[in-house]
Amino acid sequence: MKHIPFKGVIAYPITPFDKDGKVDLPLFRRLVERLVNSGSHGIAPLGSTGVLPYLSDPEKEAVTEATIQQVAGRVPTLVGVSNLTTDKTIYHARFAEKAGATAVMIIPMSYWKLTDQEIIEHYDAVASKISIPIMAYNNPATGGVDMSPALLKRLLEIPNVTMIKESTGDVQRMHYLRKELGEEVAFYNGSNPLALAAFAAGATGWCTAAPNLIPGLNMGLYNAILNNDLASARKVFYEQVDLLKFIVTKGLPRAIKAGLQLLGEDGGHLRGPLKPLNNDEILELEQILSTIKELDYQFS
Repeated sequence: MKHIPFKGVIAYPITPFDKDGKVDLPLFRRLVERLVNSGSHGIAPLGSTGVLPYLSDPEKEAVTEATIQQVAGRVPTLVGVSNLTTDKTIYHARFAEKAGATAVMIIPMSYWKLTDQEIIEHYDAVASKISIPIMAYNNPATGGVDMSPALLKRLLEIPNVTMIKESTGDVQRMHYLRKELGEEVAFYNGSNPLALAAFAAGATGWCTAAPNLIPGLNMGLYNAILNNDLASARKVFYEQVDLLKFIVTKGLPRAIKAGLQLLGEDGGHLRGPLKPLNNDEILELEQILSTIKELDYQFS
């Protein structure tokens, strides 16, 4: 487990802002604490939910340090360190390691279409500068680069790259990774509506923002998988799938912030150009949450 330190449900906190547009670190700490207390198996700041590209370098560093201090070793931490350039990615990866992160996650962000060789050399350069594990993150919708299963397989030849997060929504890629790399490969689902299918394909974990709203159901799904209880896993998944689809469709930062507010929790403000959900969307989310609130409590 030293090189594959994550399993189960890895939760993404939002990065809240105050009314003046500054990162609200006290609120962020409270939201992280809430995720830890809810049973999350890992905390992953500075992903899509944490609006990584919208933050300055000092803000990223402050969020990294706040996460690690708040978690205080109770669960592993996975810090997003992606940047357009290799040098800046190395900088943030080294900062995260020095701050005490368990591992880092890197998506190959690009303005230009990168070649496979450029991507490999990018990861290899970062890996050579840190000693903690790296999760390679494939999400063409946000990063602009789609890493093929064959490329992901090559990335795992880099010693520090020990985990793959697959967010294309193509569960066949997960089956490919399992078939080609065997039982030892650690791949993680990043596509919320595919949570059940991904676990069935052998995913080691699920990286998701959903525990901000329905931790009981999220943990219930994972526990059913651990118990090889497919009937219970299906039941628990079907209860949460509408919410999983909603938060992806409406945008994770927007949807999670609105959901927190509906649950009586402060979700802070958004940073432009992101705008809050409109009234119709909030009503839709409220209806979804109201139908599963009691179910979530049962699995908490």
